Amino acid sequence: MSVSEHHVASDTSHEQAPESSEKTHFGFQQVDKNAKASMVAEVFQSVAAKYDIMNDVMSMGIHRLWKRFTIDCSGARAGHKVLDLAGGTGDLTAKFSRIVGDTGEVVLADINDAMLRVGRDKLRDKGIVSNVKYVQANAEALPFPDNSFDIITIAFGLRNVTDKDKALASMYRVLKPGGRLLVLEFSKPTSEVLNKVYDAYSFHLLPKIGELVAKDGDSYKYLAESIRMHPEQDVLKDMMQEAGFEQVTYHNLTGGIVALHRGFKF
Repeated sequence: MSVSEHHVASDTSHEQAPESSEKTHFGFQQVDKNAKASMVAEVFQSVAAKYDIMNDVMSMGIHRLWKRFTIDCSGARAGHKVLDLAGGTGDLTAKFSRIVGDTGEVVLADINDAMLRVGRDKLRDKGIVSNVKYVQANAEALPFPDNSFDIITIAFGLRNVTDKDKALASMYRVLKPGGRLLVLEFSKPTSEVLNKVYDAYSFHLLPKIGELVAKDGDSYKYLAESIRMHPEQDVLKDMMQEAGFEQVTYHNLTGGIVALHRGFKF
């Protein structure tokens, strides 16, 4: 069964963006708002095959601990329906699949078909088949009915979304009352010393690692820039509250290099 059998939103990577006078950021560049989705798609088309290896190299494996903490904070249990949004190569989906069991379901959704295919193949190689579905979808316009999911996670994906407010509103709509959203994302280090070290690593070493491992230094330069343009902890908390989420909290991980935000729909 191909990923395309589950497509419910068209891949934007090959569409020509309409003319727009509105601007948004693509890393540190200003680009037409309607062009950003296809530009981000090109980045992830390029890095998909080496995505898992680069995650381990870039974070020295710590990303696995960040994701484990996200799972621990999710409250997932047997029978739950989970949306792993921007789920990429399926790390969270694999863990959720085991937790929700045969009576539950996990939807691995990503806007990028290359990432979705890598995730599907990896999970099938692990024997994870029965309770996982694959959907190509845009976070700003999720193609699911209202009140569909007990849990929604988006790990390292929100910063690539063009209209984050629209995406948060869409997530709120498809979450069940009593459900929770977890946003795991790079954020702002809490220490000025750590911030300087992190900047030096991100802008000088990371693109070189990307060139060496993934043969694509430019994409990792964009990824470093996109982190700096993402709303910092308290700003994202306010955005989630504006979208309707309640009891919004966040945990800084690894000195604020990453933060996990959690909010509920009541």
